[in-house]
Amino acid sequence: MRVVMFGYQTWGHRTLKALLESEHDVVMVVTHPKSEHAYEKIWSDSVADLAEEHGVPVAIRNRPDDDELFDLLKAADPDIIVANNWRTWIPPHIYSLPRHGTLNIHDSLLPKYAGFSPLIWALINGESEVGVTAHMMDEVLDAGDIVDQRAVTVEPADTATDLFHKTVDLIAPVTIGALARIAAGETEFTPQDRSQASFFHKRAEDDIRIDWNWPADRLERLVRAQSAPYPSAFTFHRGKRLELLSAAVSEGRYGGTPGRIFYREGAGVVIVAGPDAFTGRNHGLAVTRVRTEDGRELPATEYFTSMGGYLTSRP
Repeated sequence: MRVVMFGYQTWGHRTLKALLESEHDVVMVVTHPKSEHAYEKIWSDSVADLAEEHGVPVAIRNRPDDDELFDLLKAADPDIIVANNWRTWIPPHIYSLPRHGTLNIHDSLLPKYAGFSPLIWALINGESEVGVTAHMMDEVLDAGDIVDQRAVTVEPADTATDLFHKTVDLIAPVTIGALARIAAGETEFTPQDRSQASFFHKRAEDDIRIDWNWPADRLERLVRAQSAPYPSAFTFHRGKRLELLSAAVSEGRYGGTPGRIFYREGAGVVIVAGPDAFTGRNHGLAVTRVRTEDGRELPATEYFTSMGGYLTSRP
C-alpha cells in the first residue's frame, strides 16, 4: 500500500522505520517541529531526518489543518495514513482521505489510557500490563476499532523507562500486523468497550509533586514512573526542593503525620505516608537516594543526618 506517515519523537521514528523496512511504499511524512517541552525532548529521535535519509518528502506542521497540506496529501494519493505520537487533532477530511482511512498506533492497551503519557499513568496506577494498540481513527480520540494489540508485563521493579523500551519494541509488529490485515481486505475489526475507557492529560510539574497523603505503594510507583530521563518526583525539605531518585515501601508500619522524617530502615529513611497514617497501620516510604536543589546526588541516609522534621509539598 501507499502510506503517508504522521508521527513524532521516537515513537514516530520507530513507526517510520518499520514502514520503510516493510513491503509498503512510504510516499510522504508529516511531523512536528522540534519542541522545548520537557517531555517532548525525551525520546526525541527525528522523524524528519529519517524520512529525508530515505528520500521521502516531509511536511512539518504543528496542526494538519491548512489547505496546502491537504493538497499535498491528495497529490500523494495514499491508500492509508499511519499515525503514531501525532500531538494535535487530525480533522475528519484528513483522516478519511485515504482509501483505507487512518491507522493510529497508541502506546496503551486501549480503551484504557487514551490520551497522553499512558505508560507513566499506568505505572503509577499499578497496572499489571501495558502495551501497544493499532486502531482505526474516528472522530473520538483513541476510540476507533482495534486492528491489533499486544501487551507486556509490568514487573515489580520496572520504571517508566523500562516500560518505554518494552513497548517501543512492539511498534513494528503491531503496525505491520495491522497493515497486513487491512491490505488483505479486512474491514471488520474489534470495537472498543467504551465502558472501560479512560483518558489522561499531559503530565506537568504538579503531577510529579509528592503528596505525602498518598499511600506508600503509590508513592513508590510514582518515583519509579519518574525515573531518568523523565523529571524526578520531588518534595521540599526546609524550604528547598528535594528530588527522590529511588525509594521502596517500608517493611515496618509507621504512624504519625504524613511527611514526617521518621526512622532509618536498612538503606533508607522512612517518611510517614498515607491518608490515615495516624492509625499506625500504614507502611511508610523508605527513601534511598535523593538529589538536592544544587544537583548533588547522595544516599538518603547521608542526606538526612538526623530524624525529625517534615517533607512538604510546597516550600
